[in-house]
Amino acid sequence: MKKLIYLFSFLILLSCSGNQGDSTLEATLSTGQIVEEQGPITLVIHGGAGTITRDAMSADMESEYRAKLSESLNAGYQVLENGGSSLDAIIEAIQVLEESPLFNAGKGAVFTHEGRNELDASIMDGKTGMAGAIAGVSNIKSPISAARAVMENSPHVMMSGQGAEQFALEQGLEIVEPDYFHTDKRYQQLQDVLEKENNEGTSAYLYENPDRKFSTVGAIALDKDGNIAAGTSTGGMTNKRYGRIGDSPIIGAGTYADNTTCGVSSTGHGEFFIRNIVAYDIAALMKYKNMSLNDAAEEVVNNKLAAINGSGGIVSLDRAGNVAMKFNTEGMYRGYINEKGSPQVFIYKD
Repeated sequence: MKKLIYLFSFLILLSCSGNQGDSTLEATLSTGQIVEEQGPITLVIHGGAGTITRDAMSADMESEYRAKLSESLNAGYQVLENGGSSLDAIIEAIQVLEESPLFNAGKGAVFTHEGRNELDASIMDGKTGMAGAIAGVSNIKSPISAARAVMENSPHVMMSGQGAEQFALEQGLEIVEPDYFHTDKRYQQLQDVLEKENNEGTSAYLYENPDRKFSTVGAIALDKDGNIAAGTSTGGMTNKRYGRIGDSPIIGAGTYADNTTCGVSSTGHGEFFIRNIVAYDIAALMKYKNMSLNDAAEEVVNNKLAAINGSGGIVSLDRAGNVAMKFNTEGMYRGYINEKGSPQVFIYKD
């Protein structure tokens, strides 16, 4: 049963048990929060939000999505079960989705106005507060691995374009030809938008349409040591121009992790998520208002974002193993797994 341990109670326990729990005490003193007992190893993922309805999904296609989400969950959870770190777990989970053309990350990424695939990713370690991100790259097979390399092997947080690609090469990461990311389906989506622009004589870059989906992928994990890590990877937005970068590689907007609060990965219309620092806002409501994860996520996604027509969603996880998967669209590919059983995968609003 979950317990809430108040600071004064914790200090009494500490005085009776030597130095055990120093890290928890430090977290409590630094935030002034109630500290929740550590939960079971847990992994939560998403594969994007948008206009995802049963009417538009064939039975075979739904089965494909569910199978790939389950594969991602199983891959990451195996790391956790074997005693691995939350960072290792989210890398494994996200790479499964990056390599699947079902999602807009890695292979199957959407195309820019110029007909290129430009990839973004970010990662954050909730234990240390360290983070890494890459943006606008076109030849790194696993963008999430490149983001981790930036975090662990450089003094920087974000690298972009050719510089990020050069860094990845020097780090020994797998480099591919740009056409590795090409799929006919995504290319046709670009052609449809370009035709719309031509017919209407205006930019369809940010037009809303019934088929719009934000198929960014992400994962958050809680490992046996109580450490949270979060990561996000995306191909961006169809027909984007001018080197546009969305929220996915922005720490605090697309990705955030803090052991004392939660981990968050976002998916949606990035401009809104950047302006409202969505991922951090959820953690901040927990930290400064002592809100629960569920309440904080609900407030940000379905109150704050919805009020300004910011479309999308988030998945999140706290140190007690509580999961919140909130979205204000018709659906979101999402799921979680913990010690209680097999992967739980969801697609639609209901």
